[in-house]
Amino acid sequence: MTQLPLEISAWFEARGWQIHPHQMAMLARARQPATLLIAPTGGGKTMAGFLPTLADLAEGSHQGLHTLYISPLKALAADIKRNLRAPVEEMGLPIRIEDRTGDTTQSRRKRQRADPPHILLTTPESLALLTSYEDAPRIFNGLRRVIVDEIHALAESKRGDQLMLALSRLQGLCPDLRRVGLSATVDDPQAIADYLANHPSPCEILTADPGPKPDIQMLETDTAPPWAGGGAAHAIPAVMAQIRVHKTTLIFHNTRAQAEIFFRNLWLANDEALPIGIHHGSLDRHQRERVEAAMQRGELRAVVCTGSLDLGIDWGDVDLVVQIGAPKNVKRLVQRIGRANHRYNAPSKALLVPANRFEVVECRAALEAVQEGTLDGEVRGTGPRDVLCQHILIRACAGPFAAEELYREVTSCGPYSGLTRDEFDACLQFCATGGYALRAYDQWQRLLQRPDGLWQLRDPRSAQRIRMNIGTIQDADLMKVRLKRSRGGKPLGEIEEAFAATLTPGDTFLIGGQTVRYEGLREMTVEVSRNAGKRPKIAVFSGTKFATSTQLSSRILELFRQQDWNGLPAHTTDWLELQAQVSQLPRTGELLIESFPHEAREHACIYGFAGRNAQQTLGLLLTKRMEELGLDPLGFVATDYATLIWGLEALKDPAPLFDLAALRDGLEGWLAGNAVMKRAFRGAATIAGLIERNTPGARKNGRQATFSSDILYDTLRKYDPDHLLMEITREEARRGLVDFGRIEEMIKRIDGRVTLKRLERISPLAAPLLLEMGKVPVKGAAEEKLLQRDAAALMEKSGLSSLP
Repeated sequence: MTQLPLEISAWFEARGWQIHPHQMAMLARARQPATLLIAPTGGGKTMAGFLPTLADLAEGSHQGLHTLYISPLKALAADIKRNLRAPVEEMGLPIRIEDRTGDTTQSRRKRQRADPPHILLTTPESLALLTSYEDAPRIFNGLRRVIVDEIHALAESKRGDQLMLALSRLQGLCPDLRRVGLSATVDDPQAIADYLANHPSPCEILTADPGPKPDIQMLETDTAPPWAGGGAAHAIPAVMAQIRVHKTTLIFHNTRAQAEIFFRNLWLANDEALPIGIHHGSLDRHQRERVEAAMQRGELRAVVCTGSLDLGIDWGDVDLVVQIGAPKNVKRLVQRIGRANHRYNAPSKALLVPANRFEVVECRAALEAVQEGTLDGEVRGTGPRDVLCQHILIRACAGPFAAEELYREVTSCGPYSGLTRDEFDACLQFCATGGYALRAYDQWQRLLQRPDGLWQLRDPRSAQRIRMNIGTIQDADLMKVRLKRSRGGKPLGEIEEAFAATLTPGDTFLIGGQTVRYEGLREMTVEVSRNAGKRPKIAVFSGTKFATSTQLSSRILELFRQQDWNGLPAHTTDWLELQAQVSQLPRTGELLIESFPHEAREHACIYGFAGRNAQQTLGLLLTKRMEELGLDPLGFVATDYATLIWGLEALKDPAPLFDLAALRDGLEGWLAGNAVMKRAFRGAATIAGLIERNTPGARKNGRQATFSSDILYDTLRKYDPDHLLMEITREEARRGLVDFGRIEEMIKRIDGRVTLKRLERISPLAAPLLLEMGKVPVKGAAEEKLLQRDAAALMEKSGLSSLP
């Protein structure tokens, strides 16, 4: 297809617009089995993906569903519906567009199954649910195209694996189905193309003109960043000044709690009462939608947000993006920068705000990577088997299936293309019986094989329960927060159950940018009243705490190696120069360890640059090894770049600590009875369908689910340690929660080159680690004053008090 229907071309001409070359190229490739389009934000990716669909549907003869659009965010699906409907109506095209997410009403979902629209905008979870129905062949009859937006984001999580499995099912129903992937930030195009492809068919890669480089720099502040912490309170006046001179500013944070703190401090400094909002995933849906609608109307001057606004939503009036705290990942930074000046051939404007002194270095490294156009990303592993187990149950809900046919479908999708038949059969047997140790229990006898060889649900009524638990997002144990009213007040959002358990009546905390007072617990709902007078606690919100990527860590070490630090502020340059005089700066090909006395304790600082999870794990393993060697460790603290351990004896020979085999053994021994394993097991067991969080008429709270999973874990560990879920749990714990792979990478990188520096006092680079949040709890003004005094004394001892 190379020609646009008259209605579409006339619409472009009437606006004086020219179709971009990559949009025409997508039209020409409309019949390709799969295409990955990489185009800059504002470059018309979405229109490029939909042009072949609009051209096909222009004549009005197609019946039923034609195109599925898959988005990682519900808000993005709603935004696309808004932005796609307008041109379709203006062109006068006979096309019905609807969205289907977790927010869609039951009556509308029912109607969509009976009478699907031409274009359906949905999420991976809603699509998986649609494929579970017996009438799936009728629902998807006539489906021609699937568009996967922000595919790079989906490829980084189990949601993407579930989506690819759902697409393999759709391909079985619709053999001529065409796949399209859209993204602005792909670090390894071929890997994403292989991920999207219907194997063995290829996926073509189309790269658009990247457009102008972004206008990005660090924000200058009157006050130097603090030595530790993530709140960036020092930057409030400078950020407020930027808000005043821009139309709309998006202020990104890496965590929801940091966003709440910053929003409160920003609002206190907002003397002109400029309209400023807050948006993150723990807030009530209606509050998020109000903020999105106000953004769409151009009524807000700024929005403090998290990853909930990371992806391709088109906010036309955003002319500045501010990233608070180091981005941890260059790809994420590029994605966020792209929210500003959402127009083709217009540079995006962004400012980086380091939250502490070390983040100045990380922000500089990230800024240079963006200017060079270098993205980072981790190597994708094989498709997780807990997601495959859920997919097998979903497939059984839709009716009987042949194992051989399902295996062919599963191995046609990228993440599972290397799956062996034995691995598939193990997952099938788990779904059928629960595994050796659980086969005696009826509740896990879910599938049976008929005499004709087909597999089906043992009890058709179990389909309802399976559908209620579809999805791979493992939300934390959350409790809803409402204003206290006689009939149930306004919902505000959610907080973690563990945080709610610490509250007593009268305590105050932040949520949605306002301070509320805890009144009590009613039917598993936290009831609060507004109370702006007292200093709030900070709610503990679920959400990702990012670790610095391997590539960005390497860039930081390379920056240390350079003699010219003109790109860094004077206060940071002075700090690094002092470190070089007192000790040395960490280097790429070796591991620097500093040993020094401090406050009648011996300290060892290990600069691994392996990311927070890995450095945390390293602390656990090294203290265990030090205990065995008689060094009497007392505790440790970890950041993205170092682990600081303190104890009674000085570290004199580090070599025995870094034997990889010994560390692996230590990890296995530590994991065996650790809460980390139980947490990983709970996640895998929930996804695989062994544990149900949702049941008809009720939802298990966090403690109930934990109790159930702990009993199962202990049972399998004792009686069936090689159970499929135990294998999955070990893989998940090593890869995600403790990130042992980064430790292995670090040990291979240093190849035995360990430098131990014995110092007389704490080094300038190690000093901030002693100020890390969590080492000293801060509960009120008195404790905070004591912490400030301790910090001042620490800076004096390390020689940093003389620096600005």
